[in-house]
Amino acid sequence: MILADKIVKLRKQTGWSQEELADKVGVSRQSVSKWESANSIPDLNKIILLADLFGVSTDYLIKDEIEQADRTIVSDKPEVPQIGMEEANRYLQSKMAVAELTLKGVMLCVCSVVPLFFFLAMAADQRFGMTHNMAVACGIAAILVMVCWGISYFIKMSPFSADTDTIDEEVFELSYGVHSAFTQKLNSFRPTYTRRLTLGIFLFFSSFLPLMLSAVFYQGRELLMLMLVVLVLLIAAGLFVIIPISAKFDAYTAILTDKMANTAKSRRAKQAQKLAGFYWPLVTAIFLGWSLWTMNWGITWIVWPVASVLFAALVGLMELLHKEEPA
Repeated sequence: MILADKIVKLRKQTGWSQEELADKVGVSRQSVSKWESANSIPDLNKIILLADLFGVSTDYLIKDEIEQADRTIVSDKPEVPQIGMEEANRYLQSKMAVAELTLKGVMLCVCSVVPLFFFLAMAADQRFGMTHNMAVACGIAAILVMVCWGISYFIKMSPFSADTDTIDEEVFELSYGVHSAFTQKLNSFRPTYTRRLTLGIFLFFSSFLPLMLSAVFYQGRELLMLMLVVLVLLIAAGLFVIIPISAKFDAYTAILTDKMANTAKSRRAKQAQKLAGFYWPLVTAIFLGWSLWTMNWGITWIVWPVASVLFAALVGLMELLHKEEPA
């Protein structure tokens, strides 16, 4: 019996349609149809996945001379949880709730320096009787209050882990219809994601223009401080645009990810995300520290293009090191 006939036989024995099997394997129904008509052959990873799904050995699927399936070889495997439409929608809602809390916390932390820059600008022009020491004291107090307020939102995220851990941390299978429904939702969301991501990136890059122009054409300390306020507010606006749509896109992607395969590509993507989570806050701290120490904002902005190129180089190095790992 050839592979195509075995797939047909096992699929019918389990009571699955071609579309149901396609959802579980992560391919189109047309691909399953081609396998069963012997017009194409699944690759090795798919054959291994088919063997796990049907509870048979890969030898049974590959070797035509083996006519009888041995279903005892997988009897000791733990059952993989099934994710239905309700669980998937609950995961999406939890992810969006976490994104909302994250956005509030990040906005408060990022904008915490705005009062400091504003008070320093007032002190530079000696308005409202504001002195430099008063400006620093009031600014630091505002930073502490806003950062603590932001941290309180981060703490509130922990209860949502119960609704997200299964998809984020465990191997799972999607129930019938879930893959198709969320693929359609993702395809509908892509144009919105692209537009808002473009807008957010534009806000990030344009945030440094007012500061650079004021540093080059005007040397007044008051204006520089106010342009720093504009810089931080533009960065905050970019985060306000990007964080919610990125969370939604990542949630769709996580649901549709083939966790059974757990490819090296997805692991490298997670490593890059972890690197970015550490790298960019560090760059921001270096930029602010250097700028406030030297007060030479017309030069310190160079940190950002250099950091962007360095980040791309680090990601490329991670890819290179992975390729050099022995199989």
